[in-house]
Amino acid sequence: MTAADLQNDGSTTPLEALRAALGGGTMRNVARLLSALNPAEIAALLESLPPEQRRLLWPLVEPAEHGDVLVELNEEVRSRLIADLQPEQLVEAVANLELDDLADLVRELPEAVNREVLRSLNESDRRRLEAVLGYDEDTAGGLMNPDTLTVRGDVTVEVVLRYLRMRKELPSGVDGVFVVSRDGHYRGSLSFAKLLTSDPDELVADLMSTEPPSVPATMPATEVATFFENYDLVSAPVTDENGMLLGHITVDDVVDVIREEASHSVLSMAGLDEDDDMFAPVTVSARRRFVWLGVNLAAAFVAARVAGLFEATLEEVVALAILLPIVPSMGGVAGNQTMVLITRGLALGRVARSNARWLLVKELGVAVLNSVSWATVVALVTSWWFGTWRVGLVIAAALAVNLLCAALAGFGVPLTLKRLRVDPALAGGVVVTTITDVVGIAAFLGLGTLILT
Repeated sequence: MTAADLQNDGSTTPLEALRAALGGGTMRNVARLLSALNPAEIAALLESLPPEQRRLLWPLVEPAEHGDVLVELNEEVRSRLIADLQPEQLVEAVANLELDDLADLVRELPEAVNREVLRSLNESDRRRLEAVLGYDEDTAGGLMNPDTLTVRGDVTVEVVLRYLRMRKELPSGVDGVFVVSRDGHYRGSLSFAKLLTSDPDELVADLMSTEPPSVPATMPATEVATFFENYDLVSAPVTDENGMLLGHITVDDVVDVIREEASHSVLSMAGLDEDDDMFAPVTVSARRRFVWLGVNLAAAFVAARVAGLFEATLEEVVALAILLPIVPSMGGVAGNQTMVLITRGLALGRVARSNARWLLVKELGVAVLNSVSWATVVALVTSWWFGTWRVGLVIAAALAVNLLCAALAGFGVPLTLKRLRVDPALAGGVVVTTITDVVGIAAFLGLGTLILT
């Protein structure tokens, strides 16, 4: 039985059933519920519970599943659980993990535990684990599993099949074998489907495919995800700069990258991190958000200061004060629409110097059409409202100016931040909003001063 089975059994979700069991103090029912879930589902439940209930739940998880559950948790929740475990418990928890999952955890384990874990591995596994740890965790080398199936091109299909039968157990997620030279250079791949349907006497070299190419170990994880999407892969070989086969990446690793990138894109716009614990203490969460609120407040003061320069105009023409929020608000929405589009294009590798000018012209064209359309609407409404065409002219002109500026800011800010090696998703929104607020207020009140006073 899985989480889906529990949910389909009635209207109660696994989380609701678990909370009810915890609230009733019936630990036997809690243990029974947990035994029906896989490690990923248990991790999702742990992340959905306050710290006190996590501490009650964790001892009820089967010790054999501790390592797999820790791998599935986000970094902050995982680090809190690791801090509560004894060194011997941690060593036991990670004992049966695959090397790529073990590499993810080793980076966060205490030094004493790391030494014990490395000591428990044989020489071959220790070297392969160190190979993974030698790469940044957000690269292909950091994602890869060094446990691969390799054969040489000068052997027959029958030999390969005998070799696979002798192994009895295959690495998880693989859909074929990799072909290497005698010195370990990657030559191509041979799918299990091709292997099983070919003549036993045929040579591997005659059947192997050299497409798609191998993944460089230094390739960023987001580019690996795009690579898998473009070639529709289940697994892919990872090689170093000399073409030596280091390991393989499977689609489940790529799904994790895609999920993390999607969470990062959404949360970073609010100054949050995808690895933050939703149930972290109040003081911790407040400290994280404090800086972002401070940046936003500083931007608001800049906009207020610009409005303050036209204090005399606002006192004389009350209509301007009433209509003031409209222009910066419209500019902010338009600017953030363009910014999100460009930021996503940068993340997917679809925006480059070769097509940047075309995109800029396109976004300016969109801004011109929208500015003409909405400026006309606003001009008619405000002229009717205040009984003078001059107020309509002011807000229409200011709106057109700000929408054009919004297009330029939404396009230029992400590219500039990317060049400065600052995450556009994290800082772009507040920068674009500040620009459109300042320009919108300055254009509206400046034109109002010229035309109405």
